Amino acid sequence: MPPINPKDPFLSKLASIAATSPDSLLQDSPVSGSDTPPYLDIFESPKLMATPAQVERSVSYNEHRPRTPPPDLPSLLLHGRIVYIGMPLVAAVTELVVAELMYLQWMDPKAPIYIYINSTGTTRDDGESVGMETEGFAIYDSMMQLKNEIHTVAVGAAIGQACLLLAAGTKGHRYMMPHAKAMIQQPRVPSSGLMPASDILIRAKEAVINRDVLTELLAKHTGNSVETVANVMKRPFYMDSRRAKEFGVIDKILWQGQEKIMADVLPPEDWDKSAGIKVADPF
Repeated sequence: MPPINPKDPFLSKLASIAATSPDSLLQDSPVSGSDTPPYLDIFESPKLMATPAQVERSVSYNEHRPRTPPPDLPSLLLHGRIVYIGMPLVAAVTELVVAELMYLQWMDPKAPIYIYINSTGTTRDDGESVGMETEGFAIYDSMMQLKNEIHTVAVGAAIGQACLLLAAGTKGHRYMMPHAKAMIQQPRVPSSGLMPASDILIRAKEAVINRDVLTELLAKHTGNSVETVANVMKRPFYMDSRRAKEFGVIDKILWQGQEKIMADVLPPEDWDKSAGIKVADPF
């Protein structure tokens, strides 16, 4: 008899029966045209190979692997009460974010919600409009309706409407990574294409209304006057983490043991002044 794998239960059972009563195997010999594989009646519950779950649990593979497939990454973040906005504010993003906020409040109306923001708002990084301003206002209104504390964190960029969402977090819990950027700007008019002049005028008026609303909301959450915000929004107003804190967009910069080092670093304006560079007034 050729050598067999001693750990194979089917072959071991088959070899044992062949050694003790070979006649039984001859009676169960394969029948031509039969749909049933031979010799399977040897087992009451035949088990020809291990299931994928058994293979995954084996020590030789990795005994610490999860026994069930992991959920998708947004679900894992949601389990930690984290909402991540990592794309421009288009309709699909707004739908998901609003739904997640509603779900987290339903799960626990007292636990804080953490919103991580890395978004160019309703525009692309080159300034082209990709979403309506109402996408940002929809998320903002949802945040204002929640009973939970909302901790906002800027990681990367918070531009336009995304900067409003950053500033709209609960006072004292608005954060920014050291090298993140914030920027506020006037809303853009979507491409007019072949619209008639009257329609272009209607869209321009709507853009002005959205600008005024955005200005008032930023003034409310940053503690600046409407005139100050409107003045800096005449052109794109970029802010690093320090300037964003001074302007009132955030409350704290999330340093990791760099407080002392960064405290000794001169601001860009002082570097320019010490180097004899005269900075032009941007306004």
